[in-house]
Amino acid sequence: MLKRILSIFVFSILALSTITTTATAQGQPAQAPGQIRGIVITRDPNSPLAKKFASEVGSTPTQNLIYHGGPVMHTNKTYAIYWVHAGYSVSSSYSKIINGFFMNVAAASGISSNVYYAATQYYDTLHGHILFKSVFGGSFLDKNAFPAGDCTDSYTSLCLGDDQIQTEINNVATSHNWSRSGTEFFMFTPNGVGSCAAGYCAFTDYCAYHSDFSAAAGDTLYANMPYADTVPSACDAGPSTHPNNSDADPTINLVSHEHNETITDMHGNAWYDKFGNEDGDLCAWKFGASLGHTAYGNYNQIIGTGKYYLQSEWSNMFSHCVLNGY
Repeated sequence: MLKRILSIFVFSILALSTITTTATAQGQPAQAPGQIRGIVITRDPNSPLAKKFASEVGSTPTQNLIYHGGPVMHTNKTYAIYWVHAGYSVSSSYSKIINGFFMNVAAASGISSNVYYAATQYYDTLHGHILFKSVFGGSFLDKNAFPAGDCTDSYTSLCLGDDQIQTEINNVATSHNWSRSGTEFFMFTPNGVGSCAAGYCAFTDYCAYHSDFSAAAGDTLYANMPYADTVPSACDAGPSTHPNNSDADPTINLVSHEHNETITDMHGNAWYDKFGNEDGDLCAWKFGASLGHTAYGNYNQIIGTGKYYLQSEWSNMFSHCVLNGY
């Protein structure tokens, strides 16, 4: 999300950042692999990124996404990596519920009644429209020790740089011989672990982001998924939005955002608006009407056998946010 925010802010932070980034003018093709292009801004309306988004787009987006000539993911495979070293933790059933979400998305492939189907209106010039066809490749509990953090954030004692996250994803994917083609790797870190990239930090500026990097095994698509309820006020829409009674619920909302954006803008040069916002960005924290509620919280999506509370996604066909179909 907001992948071209650096064109305005990067000059003031580049010397301080440990991440190499390249500013690009809004509306131009994406940066090279390895530079973050997707950020879910936090819920704080007073954050610099939230203010910038509001000044560009306003409270009710009207500007459709524009095709910039790059590829989309016609089909996709996902892997989940849970990097949880001793001394850190995730809530009970965290990985089970998230894995279940990926499996349900795969089982619901092609069904128009959920938010993922909105992506099928987008296309590229090589292979035509996106097919809602997802496969869950599996997950891995990574118990490797965290390296010494190479950044500092306001909320955690351990802050990982984007380069460190990329390195661990590459190590895990390589050790399992996971194919990179048509695949996105989701890196989940535990409660109390932060991260920074391009001068912005988890829970202060963002809740998650997606990008890609070059590796010997091939271009690697990934999403950095900090533990949302490390700072609930920043990255959780509230306890009434936890239909599974788990800290996994707010993280799954962010997963859906990043997954859909990677599908429609895998290299940052396919579908985004004139300001650089992707399909998830224009509808971030916009949930629409609920379908019902479990004993624990509201849900607005039934995907496979699961019930979830997910943000909507942008539809060019209707020029507004949707929760199913177009």
